[in-house]
Amino acid sequence: MGSGGNASGDEDVEGAGGVYDYDLAVIGGGSGGMAAAKAAAGVGAKVVCFDFVKPSTQGTKWGLGGTCVNVGCVPKKLMHYAGLMGASMYDAKKMGFDVDPHPQHDWAQLVQTVQNQVKQLNFGYRGGLRSANVEYINALASFQDPHTLAYQVRGQEPATLRARHILIATGGRPTIPDDVPGAREHAITSDDIFSLRTKAPGRTLCVGASYIALECAGFLTEIGCDVTVAVRSILLRGFDRQCADKIGEMMRLTGTAFKEGALPSSMEKGEDGRISVTFSDGSSDVYDTVFYAIGRTADTAGLNLEAAGIAAAKNGKFELADDTFADQPHIHAVGDVLQGRPELTPVAIKEGEILAKRLFAGATQAMRYDLIPTTVFTPYEYGTVGLTEEEAIAKYGEEELEVYLKEWSTLEHGAVHRIKHANVGADEFDQELPPSNLMKLICLKAESERVVGFHFVGPNAGEVTQGFALALKLGATKADFDDVVGIHPTDAEGFCDLTTTRRSGESWVAAGGCGGGRCG
Repeated sequence: MGSGGNASGDEDVEGAGGVYDYDLAVIGGGSGGMAAAKAAAGVGAKVVCFDFVKPSTQGTKWGLGGTCVNVGCVPKKLMHYAGLMGASMYDAKKMGFDVDPHPQHDWAQLVQTVQNQVKQLNFGYRGGLRSANVEYINALASFQDPHTLAYQVRGQEPATLRARHILIATGGRPTIPDDVPGAREHAITSDDIFSLRTKAPGRTLCVGASYIALECAGFLTEIGCDVTVAVRSILLRGFDRQCADKIGEMMRLTGTAFKEGALPSSMEKGEDGRISVTFSDGSSDVYDTVFYAIGRTADTAGLNLEAAGIAAAKNGKFELADDTFADQPHIHAVGDVLQGRPELTPVAIKEGEILAKRLFAGATQAMRYDLIPTTVFTPYEYGTVGLTEEEAIAKYGEEELEVYLKEWSTLEHGAVHRIKHANVGADEFDQELPPSNLMKLICLKAESERVVGFHFVGPNAGEVTQGFALALKLGATKADFDDVVGIHPTDAEGFCDLTTTRRSGESWVAAGGCGGGRCG
């Protein structure tokens, strides 16, 4: 019999497979795991949640809450906010503030502020599990058999417990290549950067072209770091190409350098602490920090899956039709450990809630993956929901689509005439930036121009996109967008009067900047 304990003092749980200590055991205290645990406990299930953070390659550890709160969305958004402040120093001077033309940034203060907020959330999550009557065990759990988990709390004897249902929600960890000498020893990842206290990143090489790489490169540039992004092929694979190219263009023009078609092949740290990097094209350079963001690997290797009668793919993920293993229907998975699903916090949360309500409350709702909104928090943000233009063409055919689009500059940015960064070349330096915003609606002609793809590059893209995501979920057409009275002057109002189509061949670049490119 297990020794897991019971926070509420309830008796052992009887089930068709024998006596269990818990109705649900959750392995992983991130967004998906905690959501499932609290939802299950909320309808009367007896629940235990395991969480234990293995240190990163550089020894970084953190508290309860998983990737998002500790080394993902939350600290990233706060540092992005700091980056936006850096970019707005120019605006402030134009708007009449007496601003130091070369303001200094205190990296240690930024990290302290971010980590204070993270620790506050860690504390809140512990209290949230306790309030929900979920038992929390700070230990690594692994399968001993399909219904039994083995674990050891620090300072205690090894123990086991049995659960009627077991949920794997261990998320993922950043990948660092084993075939690049020096990378694992000297490079950092998103597991490290948000709590990097020893020194500011300084001259930084960001390796990768994903949203994590570009978001981190973006805020580092805006707080004053010299940043280069090493890109193997294209930016933001899987996102709309026109929007991805717009983000790349604006990042280049505002100070981020890009080294395309070459990745590090080796790196060494000198006596001065700087890292010498040799690239696959034979070139070399020296950096203070090398940051990898080339993808994530599901953190399932230590679960002893064989004992449970289940298996993972090479990248550690599970290839499931839904959230349940066909051969072991009492074992489930949600979040980033699922193959082919969006690696997004709200997706994991929704998956966890749906699973718990189905298992313990008789609900029948299934998870939908077709209209999930998301935002890339680069300096010029990018919000999207639905199909990219490339996906829509592949699914419906180009002749079946009408694509409405517009480029313009935000009113506030147009007023201060933001300029290109010095690194773009002497012939362009001090020239005004081109239109920075882009909006696009991809419409299906055969269904009264139902909007199947929404894309927005510009300030506050996450806030803008969230509301429009509901419109797409409810089947909004282009005419529905046209019938909405816009809020003036905002960027979002531009979606209420898009008239230029790609098919027309007319320019979709609006002059000036005034409320989505419209004035009067």
